[in-house]
Amino acid sequence: MGGPAVGSMLCVAVLLTARPPDRPSTQDPWLILEHASTTFQSIETLSADFVQVITNAALGAPVTTRGRLFQQRPNRFAMRFSDPAGDRIVADGRYLWFYTPSSAPGQVIRSRIPVTGTTGPNLIGQFVEQPRERYRARFVRSDSTTSGWVDIVALTPRDSTLPYTGAQLWVSREDGLVRRLEIAEHNGQERAIQLRAVKVNVGVAAREFRFAPPAGVTVMDQ
Repeated sequence: MGGPAVGSMLCVAVLLTARPPDRPSTQDPWLILEHASTTFQSIETLSADFVQVITNAALGAPVTTRGRLFQQRPNRFAMRFSDPAGDRIVADGRYLWFYTPSSAPGQVIRSRIPVTGTTGPNLIGQFVEQPRERYRARFVRSDSTTSGWVDIVALTPRDSTLPYTGAQLWVSREDGLVRRLEIAEHNGQERAIQLRAVKVNVGVAAREFRFAPPAGVTVMDQ
């Protein structure tokens, strides 16, 4: 048994199972961003595992880091790294702290979070809040991932003073969550952040948004 007929049936089965979900697809980037924005507005807290890959030709091979990310609107945010262990980026509501002993031992950079004119430290919100006013958008493609089908949109900021020249968002077609970001920075560096095990509106412990400089560490204000 078997042969060409069985092979043809298998091919048909693969094509059928590879189809996008019933939710209508669209190549209109603004409809995709509207879906992402509506979803984001419904989120009070978010946590996810992240893998970050930084590519910079001047630094040689790409650098991969990973850990757990936490967000609590409007101005609390944390990236707690498991690799390199001990690195932390924490926004406690008043200050944004950069503590990366793996690359800058003995110091922490602190900057005050503006009270007005910003949504606060917000990895996803900076791209999906008021996107029409802030970006030019272009549909790139749809793709299948382990989390389901996503629509990919490229953004170019209208404000040239932002620290990046462009970004691409992978927006889940099912729930509107941003699953991946790729950010092109002015210095030629590219940063890709993949989010997995995403949880929304599940309580995040207050300790995740606290930071106390370790003894002997110099605090540098920006």
